Amino acid sequence: YADSRLIYVSCDGQVEHILSEFRLNKEELKEIMERMQREMKRGLRLETHEEASVKMLPTYVCSTPEGSEVGDFLALDLGGTNFRVMLVKVGEDEEGSWKVETKNQMYSIPEDAMTGTAEMLFDYIAECMSDFLEKHHIKHRKLPLGFTFSFPVRHEDIDKGILLNWTKGFKASGAEGNNVVGLLRDAIKRRGDIEMDVVAMVNDTVATMISCYYEDRSCEVGIIVGTGCNACYMEEMRTVELVEGDEGRMCVNTEWGAFGGNGELEDFRLEYDRVVDEISINPGQQLYEKLISGKYMGELVRLVLVKLVNEDLLFNGEASEQLKTRGSFETRYVSQVESDSGDRKQIYNILSSLGVLPSELDCDIVRLVCESVSTRSAHFCSAGLAGVINLMRERRSQEVLKITVGVDGSVYKLHPCFRDRFHKMVWELTPYCEITFIQSEEGSGRGAALISAVACKMAACLLAQ
Repeated sequence: YADSRLIYVSCDGQVEHILSEFRLNKEELKEIMERMQREMKRGLRLETHEEASVKMLPTYVCSTPEGSEVGDFLALDLGGTNFRVMLVKVGEDEEGSWKVETKNQMYSIPEDAMTGTAEMLFDYIAECMSDFLEKHHIKHRKLPLGFTFSFPVRHEDIDKGILLNWTKGFKASGAEGNNVVGLLRDAIKRRGDIEMDVVAMVNDTVATMISCYYEDRSCEVGIIVGTGCNACYMEEMRTVELVEGDEGRMCVNTEWGAFGGNGELEDFRLEYDRVVDEISINPGQQLYEKLISGKYMGELVRLVLVKLVNEDLLFNGEASEQLKTRGSFETRYVSQVESDSGDRKQIYNILSSLGVLPSELDCDIVRLVCESVSTRSAHFCSAGLAGVINLMRERRSQEVLKITVGVDGSVYKLHPCFRDRFHKMVWELTPYCEITFIQSEEGSGRGAALISAVACKMAACLLAQ
């Protein structure tokens, strides 16, 4: 498997033809990058913000932590099907150097809380918090709380943000258009057994950027490639027209998953992308995210496999009932297939668990399909990030921009080749930038707690005075 193209020798030209649609050349990627930058600029400007597909939401996070914040902070992290509560101790160790310690617990969110009412969802979150505080014997303390909330929010302040729309399979009614921190505070009040001081709400990309900033002071971009896909970065205040003030920088949450909402991706979307979009919970929305993120990658692969079966190019033209079932080819299978050592055992096991008995050639073709879909995902993602970083360099009029990007998310962390393909293409598309990537550990929770630490220290006032 040194080079999967060797397989084409034994593999039908029609298969190659079908998979060639997934390949993007450098010119196409530059085109996507330029369109992304155009939408970003429209999102920042007052007169075009409403119709821009990339909303460029101000986060009110301006200052970055200095390392002198101390104390105990709670962090909540809601962004996917799992929800985390975390206790973060910020302070100095014996040698006097600065450290962050965390204890956390994961709770899974039941389907009815995700798709019921906002009250049900936030009551469940408050119940988990109470359980966590009880376990750690700190129910009697009123701790500052940082809330990582990974959905599109229009911030009015560091601790006030209106949910614009749910993404990633959430549908809880009565939350859209409302202040999320208010919903959380109300749920805590309804319980009556815990007290919290919610001081900051941030997006997971912002939390990732901040937590990586502790390891590397030049980290000014945060990106998530997991169930969803999004990025944030430090933008010059003078260009953020939605907020008063021209001095310094503010972190902007791009919400780039919605890129494509004005047709900017139509010439790149394939028949499989259209099917995935039509059957999703939010058709026509988050089109860029649907080309990249883990929520959709497995299903894209399944649709391509079904197409190959229908064209009589795979499994002798016979698909099992499982393979015909929506969602049956999970995204983790994509990682497992591409991790196969070359003896095809792993691929064979996955396919037989889906009711298919594959030949060696079938296994090789399935691997090619996974590689095609995940490589395209990495390349789409790198075009977006290159767009952000090239724009930062342009804004700062720097000959060479040195910058660090903090990254989190299951696709980035767990897929065997995504990271390398992604880095390589970002570097190719940003010739005048020196980019370092660091993987965030405990990113969203730690980052939220650190932002609360900063917010407390500055009396919840992060705006540059």
